[in-house]
Amino acid sequence: MTVDERYARWLERTADNKEINDQLRGYDEKTKSDSFYRDLEFGTGGLRGKIGAGPNRMNVYTVARASQGLARTVGKGGRIAIAYDSRIKSDVFARTAASVFAANGITAYIFRTLMPTPTLSFAVRELKCDAGVVVTASHNPAVYNGYKAYGPDGCQFTLELAEKTLQNILATDEFDGVNSVDFDEGIKNGSIVYIDDSLLEKFIDNVTAQLLQPGLPAAVGLKVVYSPFNGTGNVPVRKTLDRMGVKCSVVKEQELPDGNFPTIPYPNPEIRENFKLAEELAVKLQPDLLLATDPDCDRVGIAGRNRDGSFTLMSGNEVGLMLMEYILSTRKAMGTLPERPVVIKTIVTADLAYEIAKEYGAEIIDVLTGFKFIGEQMSSLSAKGEGDRFVLGFEESYGYLGGLYARDKNAVFASAMICEMAADLKKKDITIPEFMESIYKKYGYCLHELLNFGFEGQSGMEKMKRIMKAFRDAASDGFAGEKAVGFADYAESRKVDIASGKEETINLPKSDVLCFELTGGLKFLVRPSGTEPKMKAYLVSKAPTLEEAKVNMERLSKAVTDKVNSVE
Repeated sequence: MTVDERYARWLERTADNKEINDQLRGYDEKTKSDSFYRDLEFGTGGLRGKIGAGPNRMNVYTVARASQGLARTVGKGGRIAIAYDSRIKSDVFARTAASVFAANGITAYIFRTLMPTPTLSFAVRELKCDAGVVVTASHNPAVYNGYKAYGPDGCQFTLELAEKTLQNILATDEFDGVNSVDFDEGIKNGSIVYIDDSLLEKFIDNVTAQLLQPGLPAAVGLKVVYSPFNGTGNVPVRKTLDRMGVKCSVVKEQELPDGNFPTIPYPNPEIRENFKLAEELAVKLQPDLLLATDPDCDRVGIAGRNRDGSFTLMSGNEVGLMLMEYILSTRKAMGTLPERPVVIKTIVTADLAYEIAKEYGAEIIDVLTGFKFIGEQMSSLSAKGEGDRFVLGFEESYGYLGGLYARDKNAVFASAMICEMAADLKKKDITIPEFMESIYKKYGYCLHELLNFGFEGQSGMEKMKRIMKAFRDAASDGFAGEKAVGFADYAESRKVDIASGKEETINLPKSDVLCFELTGGLKFLVRPSGTEPKMKAYLVSKAPTLEEAKVNMERLSKAVTDKVNSVE
């Protein structure tokens, strides 16, 4: 169907849904085109898009259609767990999914209230479900929502499961192909079941079981200012920190669930401005650190207190490296470090992790971007009876996980372990920024920078393809005044040594990621985001001194930005 034909069909078939129908009638030509030129894509991360009317938007029809496809993947007699965050319509979409699952002979287990993403991963495993769904758009702006799908191991869908579900979705008519029951009727007949509140307590039990010195925060009087960014972290994070004896004060304006995110248009803990209210509260309370979790509480950001009372926002890479050093060194001192410990990270995350791994005899497993790949490696270790080797999984985008009870990044765990680490540092009279500096001094200065380039709509998707082609065509070119040393194309599963021309096969699933290695200790990777209308470039600068690393990073940042901007 053409855009106009599909638009007309939606206009006719949603006549009994005033909200959707009114939105459709209010669309201008540009909005209509963007909302109907394609279906909202279902990938390994599920669905994500702007809330609105049309097949390329998040609404009850696209959610119901996706749920019908997932129901066919799972099959009659299956079990699916459902969670949702504080975003606009998250509860509505969660109930819509439950109603579809129930109509297809699947028992739907749903939380009574909003819950963090990692808690859903835990619930899938704890309730022995065949799949799971979280309604969330993570840290995207308020106009977005999404639908993440999980397998029976608690990992986000594998490539195979995602493809199977996608085909089932494509075979489902968005209006005539969906089965659904009344939600309240489903509750009455037992096809929809509320998850018992005790599951959250079990989840927190598993989180605190990962701690190495659980009584230390209370002993040193650790003080934290925390913001849940109007999301799901408020209850579980504060409960966990309370168990540890952390003196936790919350940012009131960002405490209660609110999908409009009134004080932070982009609820991402990577953004310094989002800590403004926490810093204002810190002037009065003088905490040891600031802590913030994104709306679905799978990512956490921190700002460490300096000697002069100011705060330094730590990057996702830096927090991961600090946790890695703290956990490995502490477990070694305690005699609990396993033989051949394993740290799992993504290919765009902290090269310095290799140096820390060498210090403690640890193995680094590199995976593609996306925490599901970390989860898959955890499951692989467990299947071989080697799960106790796993000590930490992390990615540069503020995601961390310890323990085998869940298979997705977990800001409840990360908040707890960060606080324990901060308490250990406080006992030794070391600030968090000073600890990071000591790691750089010990292992070398290796700076990381993330560049984001936004491209909205159909034209944006097409431009990203042209930009990726331009980078591929420049595989042997130098950047930032440096020569090309190596090039890797993960879509073609090949890695090339530029000087010799020797090629190696990359033994990872194919993915649209390019990696450029340059002289002068520079490296960068570029990829289109799988969940947002943007491209990302991950820059690395290694140098003997901090000053050199910074100067080289500036050159690299300019060169990559110029390359992106040169493409029409």
